[in-house]
Formats: sequence, C-alpha cells, structure tokens
Amino acid sequence: MKDKNKRAIGLRYGNKGDKQAPKVVAKGFGELAEEIITLAKESGVLIHEDPYLSEALATLDLGQEIPETLYYVIAELIAYSYVLQGKTPQGWNDTNPPVNETV
Repeated sequence: MKDKNKRAIGLRYGNKGDKQAPKVVAKGFGELAEEIITLAKESGVLIHEDPYLSEALATLDLGQEIPETLYYVIAELIAYSYVLQGKTPQGWNDTNPPVNETV
C-alpha cells in the first residue's frame, strides 16, 4: 500500500549569477509524490528526505520562490549536493584537501 501522506517538493535553483531564490517546480502528495520521486531518481536528481522541511515547502505554490527563512538550510543542501557530485569552487581543494579515508 502506498503512503497517502508522502510528500515530494522539487526545487530548481537558477543558473550561475542568477539573483533569484530557488523555486518550487514540482509538488505532489501520495501517488503523485511517489511518481515525482521516481522521475527525479531516474533523471539523476539528488533526493533529500526531511519531513519538517517538506512540510514547510508544501505550503508554497508552484513557481513560488522559497521564503527567506529557508535560505540557509536550502543553501547548505545545494552546497552539499555540489560536493556529492564532485563540484567544488575554484581553489577549494587548495584549502580543503579531500579526505582519503574509507568509512
């Protein structure tokens, strides 16, 4: 049985130099949420599960920018996703050498 309370909210952050905040580009509940998550995974989109954050984002409309109160947490998630993808700012590796330990 599918979780009818499942939520999925997709955000898109603009191009480099874009001054706009991330926007809600997908939103669904229940079966639609499952489909959004499946399509995101198939497209290589990173997924972050956080019931409290999704609850806050679920109050936004499609096309709406995230509120300023969420800038910090969303910025951290975007930065972390870049690191997971091996993308680092110029000069980053000079001051932050990669960790070569296996966990």
